[in-house]
Amino acid sequence: MRLFLVAVGQRQPAWADTAYDDFAKRFPPELRLELKAVKAETRGSKTAEQLMAAEAARIEAALPKGVRRIILDERGERRTTVQLAERLRLWMGEGRDAALIIGGPDGLHPDLKATADETLRLSDLTLPHAFARVLLAEGLYRAWTVTTGHPYHRE
Repeated sequence: MRLFLVAVGQRQPAWADTAYDDFAKRFPPELRLELKAVKAETRGSKTAEQLMAAEAARIEAALPKGVRRIILDERGERRTTVQLAERLRLWMGEGRDAALIIGGPDGLHPDLKATADETLRLSDLTLPHAFARVLLAEGLYRAWTVTTGHPYHRE
């Protein structure tokens, strides 16, 4: 199974790329984490609706066919690590790839949100996009370790 982290914004600070890469390389061959960064729309005089629509089109183009869509949203489901591990087990057992989708500065277009198989909330805090990628990669890695009984996660 592959997990895709589809995120708006191609250029992130070096620290974020390094931290994300560190977690991504920890995943086993049977559960790969792959980043698909899509270009953010140029701000200019465009409305938030226009910006989100353009970014949604890029996200759609980056998503593999038939992938489970997990939208990251401030109103998404709160999950503990153990609950995320349960979801990960379900996704793995389902036999299809999953994409976790992070929008741009204005969020995700409502039409794209409507295609979600589920929504997930990372935090009640507002997070910089670079940090959200790292946090999500670590959370997914930790969830995987729970599913395998690896000692990385302790309760």
